[in-house]
Amino acid sequence: MRASRALAVTATAFAAVGLAAPMAAATNGPTNVTVNPYSVHQGATMQVSAMGCGHGGKVWSNAFPTTNLSAGSTGYATAHIRHNATPGHYNLSVKCNDNSRIATHKFTVLAGQGARGGLGGSMGPSSVEMQIGGALVAASAIGGAVFIVRRRRAGHAGI
Repeated sequence: MRASRALAVTATAFAAVGLAAPMAAATNGPTNVTVNPYSVHQGATMQVSAMGCGHGGKVWSNAFPTTNLSAGSTGYATAHIRHNATPGHYNLSVKCNDNSRIATHKFTVLAGQGARGGLGGSMGPSSVEMQIGGALVAASAIGGAVFIVRRRRAGHAGI
């Protein structure tokens, strides 16, 4: 009788551990959702981060297509705002792959594409531009020399 009682207690303990293990492995869902920048232009990108999605997840909104959240203690996603997104306030949603809980966060879409900085001097002068510049420098040097020579002659003529 003692053996059967010990066996029943052992079986109950194993069942309790077996049922609790999946719950311990699951997360509580996404927390600390952040966006950077908070205000983003149409067609630009925005970084989304969330904690608590150890196995990754999904991020979605009306302003951008669904994108994947990376796995890890803090998951990251890059959202590309649609070019035709209507300017205004939006909500995004984050859902972990291993949990049904959804967290939301607000952000703002701004009109326009923002500033275009151009090439910023990353392209050097072409060979034609170099030749024109060299010709201008040579012409100014010759002109200066002619001016000095003429002045000297005018100064010697009066003595």
